[in-house]
Amino acid sequence: MALQRDAVLAALKTITDPVSGSDLVSAGLIKALTVSDTGDVRFVIEVSPSQADVYGDVRSHAEASVKAMEGVGAVSVVMTAHSTPAAPPDLKPTKPAATGPQKIPGIDRILAIASGKGGVGKSTVASNLACALAAEGRRVGLLDADVYGPSQPRMLGVSGRPASPDGKTILPMRNFGVTMMSIGLMTNDDQAVVWRGPMLMGALQQMMTQVQWGALDVLIVDLPPGTGDVQMTLAQKAEVTGAIVVSTPQDVALLDARKGIDMFNQLGTPIVGMIENMSTHICSNCGHEEHVFGHGGVASEAKKLQVPLLAEIPLHLDIRLAADGGAPIVVSKPDSAQAQAFRTVARQLVADGTA
Repeated sequence: MALQRDAVLAALKTITDPVSGSDLVSAGLIKALTVSDTGDVRFVIEVSPSQADVYGDVRSHAEASVKAMEGVGAVSVVMTAHSTPAAPPDLKPTKPAATGPQKIPGIDRILAIASGKGGVGKSTVASNLACALAAEGRRVGLLDADVYGPSQPRMLGVSGRPASPDGKTILPMRNFGVTMMSIGLMTNDDQAVVWRGPMLMGALQQMMTQVQWGALDVLIVDLPPGTGDVQMTLAQKAEVTGAIVVSTPQDVALLDARKGIDMFNQLGTPIVGMIENMSTHICSNCGHEEHVFGHGGVASEAKKLQVPLLAEIPLHLDIRLAADGGAPIVVSKPDSAQAQAFRTVARQLVADGTA
């Protein structure tokens, strides 16, 4: 059985933080935890420089605890010391300013990843596309705006609470060359976000304007499914370069995808193209190709709407395992056919100036 990220976190929870008295994970000291498909484990223990001496043997104890687990390969543990930041500001509802779309300082382009309905793999596409663009040498940010179902921290192997040097600006997290911010980093894993429209709009604006994104070639925005407040706020408050609509080939998904495209047309956001996800499945035992959700529906829809079909991504177990393991398939298996499908899209977006 492949080593799971949750199992590694459970092992690290047995190590006591000498400062807070809780465990290392609960204290937010474990950063950038990744587990490869071969069982190799990497993570960072981030402590305050004024308390570095207190931690003494914590690194070796954490490394020994993980090495003792069944199925573990190589273990790489790095301890870093950063200045103790102020607590990040709470995301509270704010009254949106009565202005039109604004360019976010330092960000050249904004690319929205959208879907008409949930469950079509939009967030998986967003994380892999972000990593693929980073592999192409682009400076990439990823904003997880799927407020009710934030999954990017898990998919990118990022944990811990973002810091703030002044209580106003937020320092984003970073892994695999991607700068990332998500509402999921501000809440507990099992905590529901029960917000109405004004709160969603305020939180999104804060994550766009109060996060220190730095200089980015492109900011990927993982939108929630559907046609709601978050999509409208993004299009009305930020200069969005374009949107990519993700759908499976089945008719039910395409019905909702059409509504999503119509929403962007009404908001004046260009459609960069469509991606057909879970396009085909190849049996790992016999090699038989099966179209579980149908095939070609997105290509036909893209032709009808006169927008590009960017890719047909297969339904493959490795893509799901990579996402659950905290290292997208583009990172964990860069030479695989699945990873190359995302790399091809990334190269196309770079070539046409979209990213």
